[in-house]
Amino acid sequence: MAEQRRGGPKLTAKAERAEAGVLAGPIVVLARPQLGENVGLVARAMLNFGLADLRLVRPRFGWPNAKAVAAAAGAYAVLNRVRTFPSLDEAIADLQLLFATTARAREMDKPVVDAEQAAELAQQALARGERVGYLFGPERTGLTNEEIALADRILTVPLNPHFSSLNVAQAVLICAYAWFRRRAPDQATPRALREPEPVSKGELRRFLDYLTAALEERGFFRSATSRPSLERRIALLFEKRALSAAELNLLFGIVRKLHEPRR
Repeated sequence: MAEQRRGGPKLTAKAERAEAGVLAGPIVVLARPQLGENVGLVARAMLNFGLADLRLVRPRFGWPNAKAVAAAAGAYAVLNRVRTFPSLDEAIADLQLLFATTARAREMDKPVVDAEQAAELAQQALARGERVGYLFGPERTGLTNEEIALADRILTVPLNPHFSSLNVAQAVLICAYAWFRRRAPDQATPRALREPEPVSKGELRRFLDYLTAALEERGFFRSATSRPSLERRIALLFEKRALSAAELNLLFGIVRKLHEPRR
């Protein structure tokens, strides 16, 4: 398994009470976190609002981490669930709705939402049984354009334009609080009334890899320098809308048929 999960501190009575308050909510993904103590502060902010699923992508420190435990102030319900991944693609492979958080305007053809709008969309998706994630970048640089391109929507909050720097734990706190306010009791939706479930990031990535390989074999990429940009544009065509499993299977069939030698 690429994913790694290691046992955290033994639960105390206080931690066991916190476990009882965990809700089925969005997943928090930290890309390349730099400081263990910030992960602890994120865990503390998450548990304040009932969230407990925390994923770390290539953390720049060992895990488990003593500084994270100290900063978490007893948020063991989160620390004991932490999972680490070697790549962002693997960390979000099972998600169907992903928000990328950034304080800077990006020239991308993606919808931009604030924390409240994201919370409403997240709650709707969760009610349909989908997996939702909030993606946060490293403390010093934030997310790269390539990482943001993997998300469905850009999440930003209005801040003082002369000082818009947030600690990653503060950013998580804002998003978690907005979701907590809009959460609703879990209510099963009759299957006949549900909308088609969107494909996961991992399923979409497999299709894009297959499409890219087919295009490469047919000589579509004529310039090595422009290929990365062209690949991102192709990916955005499919990431802009939530494809269903049936739609993705149809696309696979189309590409496979076009790729077959002509009889």
